[in-house]
Amino acid sequence: MTEPPIRLVIADDDALVRGGLATILGLEADIEVVGQAADGREAVAACRELAPDVVLMDVRMPGTDGVAATREIVAAGLPTRVLVVTTFENDDYVYGALHAGASGLVLKRVAPEELIHAVRIVARGESMVFPPMVRAIVGRNHVPAPADDPRVRLVESLTEREAEILRMLAEGLSNAEIAERLVVAVHTVKTHVAHVLGKLRARDRTQAVILAYETGFVTPGEPRR
Repeated sequence: MTEPPIRLVIADDDALVRGGLATILGLEADIEVVGQAADGREAVAACRELAPDVVLMDVRMPGTDGVAATREIVAAGLPTRVLVVTTFENDDYVYGALHAGASGLVLKRVAPEELIHAVRIVARGESMVFPPMVRAIVGRNHVPAPADDPRVRLVESLTEREAEILRMLAEGLSNAEIAERLVVAVHTVKTHVAHVLGKLRARDRTQAVILAYETGFVTPGEPRR
């Protein structure tokens, strides 16, 4: 049975950019652009009304910016995943959006096929923030969590295998790559990942990886073993 197309909303204050993105993405058979928004307020309204799978969110917009909009979408418990579109990956707005619950990050200068790939990855619930980028963003912005931070206790609640899975997520490994390294079935890895996200109360892989760095479970260097 054919999978339904990915329902997408595009939020950018530049009408030409919105139109260009809609044209590029709308040509894909598995992506349907269901709405557009000129600022964060309109983006939130569109997500509430249309329940898209993904919103392509510019972070720098007048009025309600992409960070505030992302926070509102996540706080409302909407099923929509936020894919941040930005010019500079080390922008403070980017850290704010990721911390607010964005599921991924893509640069405006990427090739169309990379943008399309990013939308598909985020729609599947996988991470679209590469580990070196996470290390750079978190290392530049965060204050190390104290030992009594509740998030530290969440990480400590992981089993040995779940902790191993979290380290691999922080390395940027896919389910298939984790399965190959552990010599287990992919569906087994999916189960472990689901348990990790549940214990960490993380919306998705990206949020789990950010938590891993911010609590010191993994460091800006090599993941701990």
